[in-house]
Amino acid sequence: MFSKIAARQLTARAFSAAAHQPPIKVHGIHARYANAAYVAASKQGLLDQVSGELGSLLEATKKHPGLKHLLENPVISREEKSSALETLLSGAASSVTINLLTTMAGNNRLADYDKVVGVYEQLMKATRGEVEATITSADPLTKGQTDQISKAIESELGGSAKKVILSTEVDESLIGGLQVQIGDKFLDLSVSSKIDALSRTPV
Repeated sequence: MFSKIAARQLTARAFSAAAHQPPIKVHGIHARYANAAYVAASKQGLLDQVSGELGSLLEATKKHPGLKHLLENPVISREEKSSALETLLSGAASSVTINLLTTMAGNNRLADYDKVVGVYEQLMKATRGEVEATITSADPLTKGQTDQISKAIESELGGSAKKVILSTEVDESLIGGLQVQIGDKFLDLSVSSKIDALSRTPV
């Protein structure tokens, strides 16, 4: 039988492990790498640093074709990619970022780097309580209007969102009103949708 001390130690370890788990569940091959990087970064207190490093490297692949070629060229061996990345990032990136990239290189997954970064950022937004919302309107919105909408969304979410990242689009076919996309939720408050609904109503 376990002693009370051993039981407490196991419980403490379980709570400690849970504390570093991503705030949302994501699935798929890209999520496996992002989840592993998130847990490792959380344990070392490097969540934001790793986020910055991954983002900077992604931007670098857009500016430097040679780096993009290194990551995506299937002719370059896995060993060569791992070695090149270790040399390139040594002293410039955390062990978490280097381990992620060399692991992906070893598994021949570097071509999916941008997708893994995207999932990691999805986890970070959830950690920061950020919610992305897109407002589509018939006419451009003023800053005052977007601020009001942002506060309304925060209120609607019941305080679960610490920050609403709002983007706006214009679609003149809406005639008036708004369309609101919050994550996977969609709300159509446009005049055109009401007219369309009326047109389908039996006379």
